[in-house]
Amino acid sequence: MAKIGFIGSGNMAQALIKAILDKGISKDIISSDVDEKKLDDIKNRLKINTTKDNKEVVEKSDIIFIAVKPGDIGRILDEIKISIDNKIIVSIAAGIKISYIESKIGDKKIARVMPNTPCLVGEMAAAFSPKNLTNDEILTIESILSSAGRVFMLEEELLDAVTGLSGSGPAFVARLIQAFTEAGMENGLDKNVAYELSLKTFEGTAKLLAEKGMMPEELIKIVSSPNGTTVAGREILDNSDIKEIIKKTIKKAAERSKELGK
Repeated sequence: MAKIGFIGSGNMAQALIKAILDKGISKDIISSDVDEKKLDDIKNRLKINTTKDNKEVVEKSDIIFIAVKPGDIGRILDEIKISIDNKIIVSIAAGIKISYIESKIGDKKIARVMPNTPCLVGEMAAAFSPKNLTNDEILTIESILSSAGRVFMLEEELLDAVTGLSGSGPAFVARLIQAFTEAGMENGLDKNVAYELSLKTFEGTAKLLAEKGMMPEELIKIVSSPNGTTVAGREILDNSDIKEIIKKTIKKAAERSKELGK
């Protein structure tokens, strides 16, 4: 089993640590943070080793996840670069390119990851790009990330598109759920009832598509009985510019990701 370290012990790091432990990928985990109370909490709750010393994390790990804010990653890399050697650095800092990491630590083994917040409930949709990793090392990183959801290995230039689609996507989907809820309320439903129905509709639809191996257009056809309620509602939806709005929304987020990476 690989020895895994986390520099930064925020929500995303904790979710990954829990997934790694639950799936039995490794029990040899150490995590650091500047917040001592946070470290005490995860040490007691997740039963892992903790430290305030980032260099200790690197020295005691084979794979080091950098789970800090993008603005802090430069300082962290400067701090640990002497200790890295042949270890694998995995960055989950949004918008931080491999070339930037290399400018700080040199030509090392690096993986850049774009996770998303459903990682917190084991339903992450993520992608990663490796540099200088062997096939076995790539499989190890893939296994670690897959413990928290679904992951794809992609060329780094595609990670901005991933950021726009699945990285920022939970906020866009949440906005749609909010709109469904408000529509239900406007038609007389109690707020809590409208919200729960909206949540379950999104959850159930995604599960149905996934488990039955269906494409969206197939489900649309099944639900759309001739002259029925769905067809009546679709007249509004299909004649709107919702597709273009969603395309522009994701494109704008992807473009911003590119800007942040410059």
